[in-house]
Amino acid sequence: MNFGQAISTCMGKYATFSGRASRSEYWWFYLFCLLMSWGASLVGATTSMEGGADIMSGIVSIALILPTIAAAARRLHDTGRSGWWQLLIITIIGIIPLIIWMASRGSQEENEYGAAIILDVSE
Repeated sequence: MNFGQAISTCMGKYATFSGRASRSEYWWFYLFCLLMSWGASLVGATTSMEGGADIMSGIVSIALILPTIAAAARRLHDTGRSGWWQLLIITIIGIIPLIIWMASRGSQEENEYGAAIILDVSE
């Protein structure tokens, strides 16, 4: 999956917490969200409005929070874990296992969250 396909897929599944997401889908979408946030901060910083960068970045973050959480839940499903594991981020140290799980290869067989994702060799 390439950058454009990942954005299209994740925005199309805006609040879909079921199913599975490949590594490339999740990480390309994560990069998109990061770039959008940085871009909004830059645009907000160039305006003459006081606190414009924070406002613009906040608007983008609010718009992208639900699809980001949904994509992460689908990514965790691909590794055989519940999307609720995202709550580990609250503990700060829980970020480490989450990053490891998000970067891990998904299960190659069907699991309780759906059929395996058929990927090309580059995955």
